[in-house]
Amino acid sequence: MSDAPEVVLPIRAELGECPLWSGRDACLYWIDIDSRSVHRYDPASGDNITRELPGRPGSIALTGDPDRLLVAMEHQLVDFDWSTGDTTPRTRLEQADRPTRLNDGRCDPAGRFWVGSMDDPTAGRPRVGQLHRVDADYTSAIEREGVGVSNSLAFSPDGSVMYWADTTTELVLAYDYDVETGCRSNERVFLDFADLRGKPDGACIDDAGCLWVACVYGWSVLRATPDGRVDRIIELPVEKPSMPAFGGRELDTLYVTSISSGGSAPASAGQPLAGALLAVTPGVRGVTEPIFAG
Repeated sequence: MSDAPEVVLPIRAELGECPLWSGRDACLYWIDIDSRSVHRYDPASGDNITRELPGRPGSIALTGDPDRLLVAMEHQLVDFDWSTGDTTPRTRLEQADRPTRLNDGRCDPAGRFWVGSMDDPTAGRPRVGQLHRVDADYTSAIEREGVGVSNSLAFSPDGSVMYWADTTTELVLAYDYDVETGCRSNERVFLDFADLRGKPDGACIDDAGCLWVACVYGWSVLRATPDGRVDRIIELPVEKPSMPAFGGRELDTLYVTSISSGGSAPASAGQPLAGALLAVTPGVRGVTEPIFAG
């Protein structure tokens, strides 16, 4: 176990986000939102392959086709063929004239895709984002409105708890979750960042049911136990870590993306590693990422 961060890719991503481990090809997918690209990092070879997109990706999900990713891009979901670089529109979640873009997303254990949007830009604008649930047939439902920046989507290992945050409120919420119906209930505050570092950004879960949250503007990631107690904080050499994800063949490496010049407020000066892909070995393991059921 080591909390010392390793620089996996000394890349200067503008707005690195959504690391996603694929056990099928033993690679880590991740995105750079502002550079409109999706990446595939192979830890065995050290290669990082980049594909360009016609819009800004907010999040991605694995699908039943090893060559296909589901991408939340601008206001819609598209299928992205890794081998050809082609995108195929699937469903529009928000109107193109809305001052929003899709952001953080994740599949629940049944393969539904949850994805939220955010104000675009965030400065000086009311909260007009939404939280969407997308079923296997691509039908969708708006689950929440009045969102500033949707983030921290995660599910407990047994699927009984859903986590979500609006970064602008600095609160991570928890819900009782019914995997069979996709319904959530009993909203409650899980983490209040008023007394924590930074603000809640992306999140993931470990096999003990603990939630790992990137503390954007806080130079760290934290782990919270299922009862909401912060039991670990890992220092990072970047001001704006954006999202953690477990990967590696044993799911025992915690990858963390970060932000340099992108987003509404670029990282402060004097950070040579801003935008890099980092990794730590925290001594715990993650869970296998669900694939989209569509």
